[in-house]
Amino acid sequence: MIGTHIKLARKKAGYSLRDLAEVLGGKVSAQAIGKYERGEMTPSSDVLIALSKALGVTIAYLMDTQGIELTSVDFRTKANTTAKDRARVETEVIEWVERYLQLEQILELDATNWEKPFKQLEPIHSIEESEDLANRVRNCWKLGFDPIPNMTELLEEKGLKVLIVDLPERVSGFTCLVKRTSNVSNLPVIVVNKKCSLERRRLTLAHELCHRLIDPQYVSEKEAEKIANRFAGAFLIPCTHLEKEVGKHRHSLGYRELISLKQMYRVSGAALLVRLRDIGVISNSVLTYMFQSVAINWRTHEPEELEPEENRGEYEQPRRFERLCYRALAEGLISLSKAAELLRGSVERVEAGLKGPK
Repeated sequence: MIGTHIKLARKKAGYSLRDLAEVLGGKVSAQAIGKYERGEMTPSSDVLIALSKALGVTIAYLMDTQGIELTSVDFRTKANTTAKDRARVETEVIEWVERYLQLEQILELDATNWEKPFKQLEPIHSIEESEDLANRVRNCWKLGFDPIPNMTELLEEKGLKVLIVDLPERVSGFTCLVKRTSNVSNLPVIVVNKKCSLERRRLTLAHELCHRLIDPQYVSEKEAEKIANRFAGAFLIPCTHLEKEVGKHRHSLGYRELISLKQMYRVSGAALLVRLRDIGVISNSVLTYMFQSVAINWRTHEPEELEPEENRGEYEQPRRFERLCYRALAEGLISLSKAAELLRGSVERVEAGLKGPK
């Protein structure tokens, strides 16, 4: 696994084998680095240190004691992602998951136990069936039919690992499985683009949740995307609740009413309008008229965003990893320096987080 991680980190940094050899100042040749990556040679400790500094990753990541690799990674818009983009994200995910698993092991928590609503993947055949799937997930998780205040927190509570990072511009997010060499189940991870608005991130989380639930063998990739989109709308904006708020049939809606509704469900204005069409509250012609009038720019510019531009990516952040870290620190299971290493912060900042303001 050392070789795989060296190769990923090299691609993340944008180096060729020759480039990396030059950055290392001739410490090792390009041919030797190639042998490391193919598993034909193992780097010495001083070479590992030099590689970690040159590639901007930790030695622990390169050594990969847990044998972690990502599988079933699907960026969905592959044409818009470069090999360097993909390697950068995969490297970041692996580093983060390794730290997460270290912490759960220290606290003796079951890392793979996520609360699946169903025992097996669901054989969904059509977009319409995703409506029922969303309702069944809500029933299984005892969510009722009220708006979900924090989608990230919900998924973390159910045992899914959620990471918010910078992704390529056209990628909202993706789901993947973390595979380990030990005889344990694959660990599901949902990664969301920090550059996206909060409204879009919430929809992406619901969309990726759907991909963790449905059996892909029954539908094409294109159909699976449509099903996941419909599921996201149905999960975040339940039909019965929305109909109570707006009525069963409408010929038009005003700006302030729509803004109030999008703030209630914490979704994008465009997604709200499409949802109204999907459940038959408005017709296709009314939807078209809305996008030509009051919502003319809503497909490209979110009206009255929930999260200010200067705080992009800070609302509804995953908090479980940080909480577990401070739990282990408070119980004396890890040192202050280890906590700072896990949280990627300074010792001073972590100590302040433990003791509070002076």
